[in-house]
Amino acid sequence: MRNLTLCTLILASAFGSAAFAKGKVEYLNPEGLHQNPAFSQVAVASGDVRTIYVGGQNAVDVAGKVVGKGDLKAQTAKAIENVETALRGAGARLENVVRWNVHMVQGQPLKDGAETFQKAWGNRPNPPTVTVLIVAGLANPEFLVEIDAIAVVP
Repeated sequence: MRNLTLCTLILASAFGSAAFAKGKVEYLNPEGLHQNPAFSQVAVASGDVRTIYVGGQNAVDVAGKVVGKGDLKAQTAKAIENVETALRGAGARLENVVRWNVHMVQGQPLKDGAETFQKAWGNRPNPPTVTVLIVAGLANPEFLVEIDAIAVVP
């Protein structure tokens, strides 16, 4: 315990009280980059925050059965619902997400997935950063989409 206290004092003197400041997340769209209301270009977490990494979620129910076979909209909605469930389990909410990775099987209508995604996000402020990857396939051939997320809770 003494070493931890000494380490804390050294950090505090080296970095000042800002090193232990209340956490915050800033969403930025720097000039010179495309401005789109559906996503942010940069998310910056600083101070005392907790980061949650949600592994890839698919359209499966609690029993592991695929939901919405052949229907990208239904699968996207279920995958987002599963992300929300995972976030709640870690004490976070959808609005804490700073990074989405969406893996979509080649040949699926990107517009359908994007519309479903936007509907789930709704009118929340500060849309997170988003990357959509078109892939040849996922772990189960019935999966059309897989979504993972990073959330920061100040």
